[in-house]
Amino acid sequence: MTRLHFFLHDALSGENPSAIMIDRPNIKQASSFGFSSLFAIDWKRSRALCIIHGRFNGSSFSLFLRNSSSDIVRELAIVGKRGAFRMARGFALTQLNFVNMTTGNVVLECN
Repeated sequence: MTRLHFFLHDALSGENPSAIMIDRPNIKQASSFGFSSLFAIDWKRSRALCIIHGRFNGSSFSLFLRNSSSDIVRELAIVGKRGAFRMARGFALTQLNFVNMTTGNVVLECN
């Protein structure tokens, strides 16, 4: 079993955003935080406060969630992996430590 704990600072604003919206629904009602929108995150630009190295170098996993603004802690499914995480299964628990609804910048804690 492998347990990781890190903080991710993700910025949608500024000169060098670490995430961009790549698709959004074609609806007329505006959402306060990108409901049903799809974002891509550049991990090298985001300021993750934990660097995965050593036996995890070059390894990756993908997370998927259904976002609900009423959930304080969100459970994400691990849906894809490679390297040291090949054949992994499980989940991640995330919690917003900081959010700016104007800029879309967040600090996310991941376990």
